[in-house]
Amino acid sequence: MMGKFFRKSAADSKPKMMEQSLIYKEKEAFKDAYWVLKNANAKQFYEFSFDMEDFPSIRIKTIGNLEETGLTFENNTISGTPLTNNIYHLDIQFYHLHDQNQIETKKIPLLVNADPKDLWKNIPCDKNAAFYKPEEEAFKGGFSDKKIVVVSKRGRSHAHEGKFREDDFAVNRLPAEWNIISVSDGAGSATAAREGSRLAVAAINEFFSSREILHEIENNIHQMNGFPGEEPLEARQNIIDILSESVFHVYHTLENAAGVNALSLSDLHATLVFVLLKKFSFGYVILSFGVGDCPVNLIHRGFSEVNLLNQMDVGEFGGGTRFITMKEIFNGHMASRFRITVTDDFLYLVLMTDGIYDPKFITENKLEDPESWKVFFEDLAGNNDDRAKVDFIDDEKIDEQLLIWTDFWSRGNHDDRTLAIIY
Repeated sequence: MMGKFFRKSAADSKPKMMEQSLIYKEKEAFKDAYWVLKNANAKQFYEFSFDMEDFPSIRIKTIGNLEETGLTFENNTISGTPLTNNIYHLDIQFYHLHDQNQIETKKIPLLVNADPKDLWKNIPCDKNAAFYKPEEEAFKGGFSDKKIVVVSKRGRSHAHEGKFREDDFAVNRLPAEWNIISVSDGAGSATAAREGSRLAVAAINEFFSSREILHEIENNIHQMNGFPGEEPLEARQNIIDILSESVFHVYHTLENAAGVNALSLSDLHATLVFVLLKKFSFGYVILSFGVGDCPVNLIHRGFSEVNLLNQMDVGEFGGGTRFITMKEIFNGHMASRFRITVTDDFLYLVLMTDGIYDPKFITENKLEDPESWKVFFEDLAGNNDDRAKVDFIDDEKIDEQLLIWTDFWSRGNHDDRTLAIIY
């Protein structure tokens, strides 16, 4: 009897031994599998999902040493934003479905690269220096019956050397429900470019603060609007003449400033774009001007169409850039720099310096491409490496959000960044 019992027990144990052998084999296969976690970047969102298709009986319980990275593990996915660059040695703790009490460990390294932003110094500029300017500036408010947000941030190349922000902007509510936004980019080679850009935007906005000038513009607009389908050339030319006078005013302001401060006019080299806007019963009238490489774009509802509202001075290797301080721009082609636009409505009106334009659009032909603008606003909505989001609906902190967004990383693009959006 005992012999029979022994033989039966041995027979029963054989399947169990085979099962344990299979469990051991599957766990060892998982341990030996060569897994490489994709590299993470400090201060950038990271996500990696483990592909367990080849290991249907293996479950990852937790990952040891993960907490020191700043990442979390859930549903077979590591995610989060690591804060510090390092090589981390993670312990993948797992079990087999048929042996859940036995926890095994598989070691995998995770490399977190340094945030390239951290390699740049951020040296404060000298507050006692001539023409001191804050390193960043932001504005939000009303603009006609719409809203506006503008930010200007010192570029990394200037911050690394403790130099000043050379961009500038100015926003003003004018008499008779007119509004103006102006943006300027001081030339990097000009010793007092930061003052040139400040004076340029201040002077153009000051010029249009005159009720008489705005009244004259309106009279001519009404004359143009009184002839549907046929713009009276004289009224149009009158508006162009007033706009030309405004630009001359900026030039002379800079010329006088150069004399007072014992500078040459080229020391104040700066670009200039501006938009003068008012809503009439028949639509929005947008008067625009540009010299230099800062675009002004009108984006229509549904991104159905995009219009560039200024002449861009661009050329191979940047040789085409022009400045408001150059007398050569006041020639027979000056009128081509102005635009008179009438539109029932619009989605966005955007002005920017090349610190935004170069990394986000790269080439001039994309400035009138609706798809490129869709991508740009998706980027603003948070579709970026930093997950920085600008909320145009719940916009209480939109100026702070836009300043954060402008800190994006783009290799080789470290210029000052100024962006104005009317929405």
